[in-house]
Amino acid sequence: MTTTAADPSPVAAALAGLPRVVDLLAARAEEHDRDATFPYQGIEAVHEAGLLTLTVAQRYGGPGGTLADTVRVLAQLGRGDASVAVVTAFTLLQHAEQARRAPWPAAGYRRLLTESRRGPALVNTLRAEPGGRPGVLPGTVARRDGDGWRLTGRKTYCTGAEALAWMAVTARTDEPEPRVGTFLVRGESEGVEIDPTWDQLGLRASASHDVVLDAVRVPAELALGLTVARRPEGGKDASERTAGDRAAEAELARAWHDLALSAVAVGVARAAQAWLVRFLNQRTPANLTEPLGALPRYRCALGEIEAQLIGAEELVEGLAARVDRGEREAVVRTGPAHLLATRAATAAVQQAVALTGNPGLSRRHPLERYLRDVLSSRVHLPPEEAVLESAGRAALERGARP
Repeated sequence: MTTTAADPSPVAAALAGLPRVVDLLAARAEEHDRDATFPYQGIEAVHEAGLLTLTVAQRYGGPGGTLADTVRVLAQLGRGDASVAVVTAFTLLQHAEQARRAPWPAAGYRRLLTESRRGPALVNTLRAEPGGRPGVLPGTVARRDGDGWRLTGRKTYCTGAEALAWMAVTARTDEPEPRVGTFLVRGESEGVEIDPTWDQLGLRASASHDVVLDAVRVPAELALGLTVARRPEGGKDASERTAGDRAAEAELARAWHDLALSAVAVGVARAAQAWLVRFLNQRTPANLTEPLGALPRYRCALGEIEAQLIGAEELVEGLAARVDRGEREAVVRTGPAHLLATRAATAAVQQAVALTGNPGLSRRHPLERYLRDVLSSRVHLPPEEAVLESAGRAALERGARP
């Protein structure tokens, strides 16, 4: 179906449904947080609004949502339920990557899109492993099995694990010269088991459990990007240029990840601020004749929170727009931006709790959940030292140039 000039664009139509979805998420968030149950109804609402496939490319019949669109949606979803927002984020990132470089085979992606029309089809990349370290080969192993592969291993921190339609699993082959790649696994495949290990302070409904794979069958066409783990040294050739292209794509994928997850954290902080505003307007202590919001001290503190969140929003939204325009400088700045936005969101929620005293820490109110969720958002950040060391090294290299 084509749209006329009078019709809203697919992106605008999806965004129009955001307020209703956010209200629905907020109404159920406390229940799912308390019981650590997966928010199936919330994900269904996101899907029905067309938000779960926002980043499907127009050439595949999707809205073609940009990174700027994505951070706008995730910030709003973060106001309603941070767990739903995080689960949504990883599916949006998968579709965005397919829009950029089409790593999924055509038949496999058509299947995913068909499933997405029928209902929510969640996807996530499973990389992390217990005890895993950067630069070390994955412990998950793919062994040849006829014309396909058998996948065995354990992945951890798998957001949305129990509800994933597809899992993009990183693994190494058992060949004499191991190759590393991504294996597309159906969530319902024989040999896939969800180990319910996720029992965290916050983001409790995100079902970020371990996934155990026991000789899971993967067809050959669903093994993507297999490359030799360690390439012999030598002169520059076509393979090295290809490696450079892969590195550039990895940076761009990281930029989308950084800003998407930053937006969720800022959305949580905005929800905390909204609750604080209501509290300050309604709370009149016995020794006062007017609400706390009438006092200059509280107004200044609220202004501090507002300034922090304005800065975080402008940083995230501004960089997202620049990444969409293809600005290389914006791409390399998203790591520090993620750190700064998360710090600002955390500081804002912590200050809101400090201003409210005991009510802010009571489970009768959502503010303590916002605090736990924003603290737990740091799980999506690399170690601060790694982010800052990288930024410092880049600054030194710029300073050394003639």
